[in-house]
Amino acid sequence: RPGSASGVIFVTLEDETGVVNVVIWPAIAKAQRQALLQARLLFVTGAVQQEQGVLHLIAGHLQDRSQWLGDLTVSQRDFH
Repeated sequence: RPGSASGVIFVTLEDETGVVNVVIWPAIAKAQRQALLQARLLFVTGAVQQEQGVLHLIAGHLQDRSQWLGDLTVSQRDFH
């Protein structure tokens, strides 16, 4: 949450097809704070915008879908 962004939160989500920048307005962040801060798997719906070749998703609804991961554990990889 950059100080110059007037409370807007920016999240980058990635899947097997690429990345998308998610823009979360303060009202959405406040109303759906738990999903935003606690989800290991975040499901976002909203409006898609493309600006200068960059894809943005303007969040309308956030859902915590962490239960879909079950007991999945990921081991830490140290590239150093």
